[in-house]
Amino acid sequence: MQNHQVRRRGAGRFRRNRRMDLSIIIPAHREAAKIGLDVQAAAAFLTREGLRGEIIVVDDGSPDGTREAAVAAAVPPEVDLRVIRLEPRRGKGYAVRTGMLASRSKFAMFADVGLCVPYEYALRGMAMIRRGECDIAHGSRKLPDSLIIRRQTLYRRLCSRLFRWIVHTFMGIPDEITDSQCGFKVYRGDAARRLFGECLSDGFMFDVEVLLRALAHGYRVKEFPVEWRCDLDSRLRPARGARETFAELAAIRKAIAQKRDRPPTR
Repeated sequence: MQNHQVRRRGAGRFRRNRRMDLSIIIPAHREAAKIGLDVQAAAAFLTREGLRGEIIVVDDGSPDGTREAAVAAAVPPEVDLRVIRLEPRRGKGYAVRTGMLASRSKFAMFADVGLCVPYEYALRGMAMIRRGECDIAHGSRKLPDSLIIRRQTLYRRLCSRLFRWIVHTFMGIPDEITDSQCGFKVYRGDAARRLFGECLSDGFMFDVEVLLRALAHGYRVKEFPVEWRCDLDSRLRPARGARETFAELAAIRKAIAQKRDRPPTR
């Protein structure tokens, strides 16, 4: 496996060793038509809020020019844009992990392509962490104050309910976590780099593994409501690959159990 990284820096305003406020990781696969808009929206958010930040796009083996579209996105000089190319395709979990481990900021977040949640909602998660309420802030579509602009299809809603039952019943996700799979999460930067450094899941179930590892380490996880719009062009196909999903969850459960049973090192 080879990683081909394209780096496009600003005009030298921020040096590499200067601590930044927020790293925004955007995993992408076959998103040439949308990734430019996502990068521009993320950059506009950082600039508008006066945040020192970086955008890390991880192109997961796309055959359609996703990397080129991301590199070509117009961003102001004070925003550091990096595009990491994975070849061959490794999976969303691997892509997010790659971006998180490359991050350098006090806060790190990832957001799904398609602008499903406006970037301004990251301020809520960052504020919760700053106030000491939590170490990890999850966006949730299931809280009473969440605003759903475009709902999922009935089929996907039913699949989502089944999945939630499975992860709460068999994986031990606490009931207070209402939406483990929302693709909009903010982390304390050091916690993100530690957790994703331990994460083994390369597929869509990485959210579950990172959450379970966070709880095992004693990190505090709290949710916040978001405005959410379903991306009808999503790459996720709930029923396709169900066997792989269950196998991945079983592997996560085994890995977490082994870590919990392992005697402490001295």
